[in-house]
Amino acid sequence: MTDMAADLKQRFSQRQDGEIDVVILGAGVNGAGLFRDLSAQGVNCLIVDKSDFGSGTSAAPSRLIHGGLKYLETGEFRLVAQSALERNLLLKNAPHCVEALPTFVPIFSWMRGIPAALRTLFGSTTAPRSRGAVLIKVGLALYDFFGSRNRVMPRHRFLLKGRALKEMPHVTPEIVAGGIYYDAKISRPERLVYELVSDGLEANKGSLAANATKLVSAADGLLTFQRSDGYAFSVKPKLVVNAAGPWIDQVNAALGAPAHRLIGGTKGSHILLDHPELVRSLNGHMIYFEADDGRICLVYGYLGQALVGSTDIPCDDPDNVRCEEQEIDYFLDSVRSLLPGLRFERDQVTYSYSGIRPLPASDASSPGLISRDHSAPVFEPDGSRPFPIISLVGGKWTTFRGFAEEVADTVLTRLQRSRKTSTERLAIGGGRDFPVGSRERESWIRSIAAKTGVEASRADELLSRYGTTAAAILAHGSVYSDSQRISGAQRHSALEIDWIARQELVVHLSDIVFRRTTMAIEGLLTIQSLREIGAIAAAALQWDAQRLGREIDDVVTSLAKFHGQVLTEESARRAASPATRG
Repeated sequence: MTDMAADLKQRFSQRQDGEIDVVILGAGVNGAGLFRDLSAQGVNCLIVDKSDFGSGTSAAPSRLIHGGLKYLETGEFRLVAQSALERNLLLKNAPHCVEALPTFVPIFSWMRGIPAALRTLFGSTTAPRSRGAVLIKVGLALYDFFGSRNRVMPRHRFLLKGRALKEMPHVTPEIVAGGIYYDAKISRPERLVYELVSDGLEANKGSLAANATKLVSAADGLLTFQRSDGYAFSVKPKLVVNAAGPWIDQVNAALGAPAHRLIGGTKGSHILLDHPELVRSLNGHMIYFEADDGRICLVYGYLGQALVGSTDIPCDDPDNVRCEEQEIDYFLDSVRSLLPGLRFERDQVTYSYSGIRPLPASDASSPGLISRDHSAPVFEPDGSRPFPIISLVGGKWTTFRGFAEEVADTVLTRLQRSRKTSTERLAIGGGRDFPVGSRERESWIRSIAAKTGVEASRADELLSRYGTTAAAILAHGSVYSDSQRISGAQRHSALEIDWIARQELVVHLSDIVFRRTTMAIEGLLTIQSLREIGAIAAAALQWDAQRLGREIDDVVTSLAKFHGQVLTEESARRAASPATRG
């Protein structure tokens, strides 16, 4: 049994009466953010997920931390203001995986789109098309205004055609102008969700977390769960938070809540391209553009590849969602039109993914017009269910902390408690004590390199990947050394994998390759590398040969079924520019 697993089992055994303040069902970013916030207030919480922390919708975003420029069109000014604030806070609280992203907007006309934008602002159900220079200039100025609180990035720039094409030389010459504004990107969203859970466990020893755990019954105020290893336990909560995202309606039904449709989700798909020329030409920028059908699309460099997204299609099957062939064609056609001088073909697609946005049920004619704001409706207790249920509906990655704070305050009021601390300035996981300036970073790197004996460049690399958690990883007492590297993923070591398996609540091999690291999405996996990673995990987690075989097969199946990636002995994608890989 690993150190973390043993600690959690001890926590469970100490709760023989089963009483707990709050149960959170669903460990996506909203549930994990609430778990951290409530735990920091001294509230004893149990967070449960049927799969892994951050494995559902939270693993399938555009990997942006943004203020929501397009929400200005629908008049959601409060959401834009909150999103921009939370973006600025995340740049400070999670600097190990959130960084600024200059964004280029190609403009194809001067005056077009103003009447349509005004109609949308005043409630039209028809999405605007062909946003012209005047409209975009006004939008960028408003965006700067709403992002002024805790400002950490420059204001926008407006470029005439000649200058715009110098900045983005491969963009179609049909543009008349361009704008550059600043948002942010997140390199490892799945890992950040785990860090939120870990921070909550550290903040309150009375809190508990269980992944790979299903709700099997809810009766007379008692919730019974069963882990994938067969271990079962029951708890008696004072309050339940349903943070199951696109599964919210099903979970509410299992809890005995009144029949009520809260979720009307849409599917968002993305692809990754192995396209070094495109990544170089972007020069660290994202292009945020309007496709030929009027949908907003994006392309930017992500860990050495180019990420292209996204679609917005009504969908109600979150367990089987995947990026379909026609969506891939749509993406390739869109970037061909935008960047006519570059080649875009199927053989460049290395990975695809898709998820369901847990948007509120809506009769909007266009999915893009469904609000991305959040709400937390409550089902009050009834005769057979003594606890209230708060459902976390909607929201987006960027605003998870603010959403969690709002719901935490509601929970605290219901429990007749008061807030002890704010999470506004609370660093997350490896962002704690992160060296932000160049001098501080160099000093941190020299110190860790001297203590652990690794090269300074290696300490720097691990700092970028794990934040200040890198120090604990390199100091980890293990039979493996950092010099033992994984086949096909030479920048990852056996020491890292051993640390993750023993310290980060791993249940399955997929937890390691999809979420605690980015090896899967980076295209670094081969059958051989999976065997090596699996052997390390098996030793840490006491798997026998049969279990290890099943774990490897499950990863191979998931990659093929949900990500369009067929593994062979030699299938790892080789980075075109290793220096850009995290």
